[in-house]
Amino acid sequence: MSSLLKFYTSSLQKNPKTTNAIMTGSLFGIGDAVAQIYFPAGSSQGKYDTARTLRAVAFGSLVFSFIGDKWYKILNTRIGFKDRPATHWSNLLLRVGTDQAVFAPLAAPLYFGVLTLMEGRPLSAARRKISDNWWETLKTNWMVWPWVQLANFSLVPVQHRLLTVNVVAIFWNTYLSFRNAKTTDPSHKLPVQYPPMPE
Repeated sequence: MSSLLKFYTSSLQKNPKTTNAIMTGSLFGIGDAVAQIYFPAGSSQGKYDTARTLRAVAFGSLVFSFIGDKWYKILNTRIGFKDRPATHWSNLLLRVGTDQAVFAPLAAPLYFGVLTLMEGRPLSAARRKISDNWWETLKTNWMVWPWVQLANFSLVPVQHRLLTVNVVAIFWNTYLSFRNAKTTDPSHKLPVQYPPMPE
């Protein structure tokens, strides 16, 4: 396990964007696979939907990993009280509060919208999906991620914060994949949303 952690840390230092994209996409896929196998709500006749998992991987790797990476660079470098240490409780609260007030409400529409379009469905279907799921998803997010991020920013070394979030993300992605499979149109199923990713 320690050798795997060293390999991950080394890869993140040498090729941060590629490593982040691969890891994010992989964990999207794992979350969707767990949801399909153990919580098969909306699955077509109990069959495993490979295309759904591939969409999850593609969204995580090609869309969310880069947006999340950019957001957390802004959060870590531009958000904070200049006259206080980065680890001061007021800066921790400010970063977590900004993350949850700004990024979290936008992440859900991004996920629902992009994934619906990736299925080949029209923009009207994406708008309906966002409307049906945005508020409930956001409320659940607020019950989980503020606490995870507070602990992450205050207790975890900077180089391992992304890994910590990604471990929790497996459970989060599984939850969202299960929820999203309960679509109003049972012939369409959506994969998972990745959570915020601090550097």
